[in-house]
Amino acid sequence: MAAPKVAVVGAGVIGLSTALCIMETCPSCSVTILSDQFSPNTTSDVAAGMLIPHTYPGTPIHVQKQWFKETFAYLFAISNSAEASEAGIHLVSGWQVFKNTPEEELPFWSDVVLGFRLMSEAELQKFPQHRFGQAFMTLKCDCPPYLLWLEKRLKATGVQMYTRKVADLWELHSEYNVVVNCAGIGAQQLVGDKKLFPVRGQVLKVRAPWLKNFIRDGDGLTYIYPGIHRVTLGGTREKESWSLSPDPGTTKDIFDRCCSLEPSLRGAQDIKVKVGLRPSRWCVRLQREVLSQGGLKLPVVHNYGHGAGGFSMHRGTAKEAARLVGECIAALQGSSSRAKL
Repeated sequence: MAAPKVAVVGAGVIGLSTALCIMETCPSCSVTILSDQFSPNTTSDVAAGMLIPHTYPGTPIHVQKQWFKETFAYLFAISNSAEASEAGIHLVSGWQVFKNTPEEELPFWSDVVLGFRLMSEAELQKFPQHRFGQAFMTLKCDCPPYLLWLEKRLKATGVQMYTRKVADLWELHSEYNVVVNCAGIGAQQLVGDKKLFPVRGQVLKVRAPWLKNFIRDGDGLTYIYPGIHRVTLGGTREKESWSLSPDPGTTKDIFDRCCSLEPSLRGAQDIKVKVGLRPSRWCVRLQREVLSQGGLKLPVVHNYGHGAGGFSMHRGTAKEAARLVGECIAALQGSSSRAKL
């Protein structure tokens, strides 16, 4: 068959990285990205981009660890290259602190991040309300620079990008051989996934250039993540809330919580408020499916539902999605060669 045509629906970090992995594993493919939003207007642009995994209850831990390892290794290599500044990727050290000792003192990812150790009593004096802590170094992606860097890489490999709202995957049947669904929260409507729900996140992006270390409360609600130009302060986790409007009361609450962890933040300037809807479900949906309608078949690969863990897992899940696309193409080529016999 001629060069297989692949459509990727969605242009957040999952869609862009999946398209890049498809081009890397199947250079003969023609890949097109279709999305109603591109950076800087995606959910990924709001994300802090910290590589600290969130656990998916419905995904085996060894699979999550593999996704995280592949993502960490990929970004670590970029952070050690001349591309690091343009891609917005850098190493950052810091602390995750707990008011009570967690059940799991060593998270599954503790040997993937760098230099993971338990905090000393002297270090914990910085956090008088907390009794236990973990210190480590991890990676941070600044958005939108990382998304723009991915877009630049894609354009260089010949990937086409079009602003287009896809209402039904079947509308792509006549143009493409395989469709990849990376629609994030949009998949709820696009494929009718009732297991997918938004978890609203409101964050502040502030100027506080003296802050060099991340601080994260173990409950996952309060965090301070220094980027190259701005510090992200968070946050909220509001299940089933679709509101994209910033809430002033929430802004004050986030700022106060972060200042109780790091009092010097009272001097932060140029506060901008951002809201995003994390596409959450029990487990990431990463699978092949063949849609059938009136004797027609449409091979689809789903890669969505990463919730709060999109950046931590994006490269690992993109590699797996690209492998599944390869399986779809092999099946199509097998059936087209059989048809010739």
